[in-house]
Amino acid sequence: MKSSSEDGVRRSVQLQAAPMRRSLFRKYFLAFFAAVIVPVAVSGIGDAWFGYRDQRAMLSALLRVEATSAAGKIQSFLDGIKNQLAWTVQQSWTQDQGQHRLDALRVMRQVPAIVSITLIDDFGVERLHVSRIDLNRMEGGSDRSSDPAVVGVRSNGTWYGPVTFRDGSEPFMTMAMAGNRKAGGIVVAEINLKLVWTVVSEIRVGSSGRAFVLDQTDRLIAHPDISKVLQGTDENTAAALGRLRNEIAATGGQAATARNAENEPIVTAMAPIPDVGWTVFAEQAQAEAFAPLYASLWRTGGLLLAATTFASALAYWLAGRMTGPIRLLEESTEKIGAGQFEHRIEIGTGDELERLADRFNEMAHELAISRDRSERIARLKRFLAPQVAELVEKSGDESVLSGQRAEVVAVFCDLRGFTAFSAHAEPEEIMQVLREYYEALGAIITRYEATLTNFAADGLMVLVNAPVVRADPALRAVEMAIDMQDDVQRLIAEWRLRGHAIGFGIGLAMGWATVGRIGYEARVDYTAIGNVVNLASRLCSSADDRQIVVDDAVAQSVRGKISIVALGTRQLKGFDDQISAYEVGTASGRSNAVHEPNEGSKG
Repeated sequence: MKSSSEDGVRRSVQLQAAPMRRSLFRKYFLAFFAAVIVPVAVSGIGDAWFGYRDQRAMLSALLRVEATSAAGKIQSFLDGIKNQLAWTVQQSWTQDQGQHRLDALRVMRQVPAIVSITLIDDFGVERLHVSRIDLNRMEGGSDRSSDPAVVGVRSNGTWYGPVTFRDGSEPFMTMAMAGNRKAGGIVVAEINLKLVWTVVSEIRVGSSGRAFVLDQTDRLIAHPDISKVLQGTDENTAAALGRLRNEIAATGGQAATARNAENEPIVTAMAPIPDVGWTVFAEQAQAEAFAPLYASLWRTGGLLLAATTFASALAYWLAGRMTGPIRLLEESTEKIGAGQFEHRIEIGTGDELERLADRFNEMAHELAISRDRSERIARLKRFLAPQVAELVEKSGDESVLSGQRAEVVAVFCDLRGFTAFSAHAEPEEIMQVLREYYEALGAIITRYEATLTNFAADGLMVLVNAPVVRADPALRAVEMAIDMQDDVQRLIAEWRLRGHAIGFGIGLAMGWATVGRIGYEARVDYTAIGNVVNLASRLCSSADDRQIVVDDAVAQSVRGKISIVALGTRQLKGFDDQISAYEVGTASGRSNAVHEPNEGSKG
C-alpha cells in the first residue's frame, strides 16, 4: 500500500511538471476571433440594443402587473379570513358559550378554506375546537398559553404560522388573532391554502410564463407544478431563489434577467405580501420573452449568411472536438462515482481536457486504495478495538486473526434484574438504559484495547490477550473489570432514582482456548471456544450486584496487586467438580440488593 501511495505522488509530480502542448484558451480565442464578423456586429448592435430596451420595459410592466395582481388576490384572501375570524372573538367568555360555537360554525360555513377553529380564553386555556376533519371539543381545558400561535398573538396582535402540507398533499397555514378586548380571547384557525395554488396556477405570461410564491425563508410554498412544492426546497434551491429575490431588489423592483432554481435563463419580477412575509414571483423564459428581438437578429443575420458560413463551420468543428471528450469525461465520471475505480479515461487532446482526464485517473486509483483500506478497517473494527484494528491494518498482517490456541482471559458481564425490568418497562426506557450501558462499557473496552466478541441484550463477552498479545493479561482484565463495575454502578445509581431495580455482575476466567475468525463470506466474527469461556460465563451468572468473581488462575496471577477475597468453592452448572471462586474488591463496595436468578449456584 505504501508503494502505491508513492507511485501516486510520483505520477502527480510528473503531471504537474508536464507542459501543455496546446492551450484550451488559445484554441477558443482563435476560433472566436475567426468567427466574429465585424459587419454583423456593426449593423446589428444598434437594432439589438434599442430592441432589447423596449422589450425589457414592456416585459417589466407585464410581469410586475401579474405579480402584483397575484399578491393582491392572496392578500385579499388572507384579509377576508382575518375579518371573518374577528367575529369569533367579539364576545367575552363570561357570556353564553353556545354563542361562541355558533359564531365559529358560521365562519366555517362562510369561509370553506378554514379547516378548523380553536378558541382560547385570555388565560390561554382552550375553550372550543371546531374542525371539518377532527372531532369537535367543548371546554377542552388544555393550557395553550405556550403555543407559538398564542405567544405570537400576544406579541403582535396577529400571527401567521409556517406553511405545512397535510398528508403530503395540500398546503396549510395557521392564523391566529386576538379580539379587540382582552376578554374576547384568541382564535387560532388552520387554513387550506389551495386557493393560493389556484391563483398562481392561473397566471400565464405568454406560453411558458408562470408564477410562484416563496415564504420568508425562501421555501417554495406555491407553484403551478405542485410536485416541486411537495418535494420541499433543498439548500441549493433555497439559495438560488434567495439570489433571485436579491437580484430583483437590486433593480429597484424592475424586472430582472436571471437564472431560476432550474438554472434556466428567465425574465422575472416580484411583489411582496407584507403581512405574511411572502413574495410572489412572475417569470417568463428569456427565449420566449425576447423572441421578437431574436427574430429581428435572425433577419439581420440572414443577409450575411454567406459571410458567416465559414465561422459556423469552424464553430461546428470545434464543438465536435470539445463535446466528444466532455461526453467521455461525463460517462467516466459516472462510472467512477458508481465505484468502478478500475475504469480509466483515455483522452489525447493535449490540452486541459487531457490533464483533467489524467487527474480523474489518479483520483480513481487513490479512491480504490482508500476503499480497500476502509473496508479492511471496517471489517476489523467489528470485533477489535479501534486501536487494534488500525494496528492490524497498518501492518497488513491478518494472520493474528487465524484460528489458533492462546491463553486468554475471558470476561463476561451482564445486568442483574434486567429480565424483570424489561418485562415491565416501556421499550423506549429499555433502549435508553441499554444505550447508556453500552456506551459506558464500550469506552472502557476500547481504552484497555480488549476484544469485544459479541453482545446479546445486556450480556457482553470480552477477550483479553487475543488476538493481540498483551503483557500481564490477567491484571489488565481485572483492572478493566473494576473500571466497568465502578462506571456501571454510577449508572445504576441514576437508574434506581428512576425506579429501576438493576444490578451488575462480572465473571473472569483465564486459560487456554481456541481463538480466531468464524462465520461465512458475508459475515465474520472473532470469538473464542473452550472451557475457559464456559467458566467465565458461569462465574458471571453466580455474581451478585457489584461483584467481580474470578477463577483461581486469575486470582493467582493478580495476588498481591489487587485485593482478592476467597469465596470458597461453588458448584457451577456444566462442571463436575467444585470451582474455587474469588471476589475482586472495587471502589463501589458491596450490595446484594438486586440479584437475578442464574444458572450457577454458590458453594
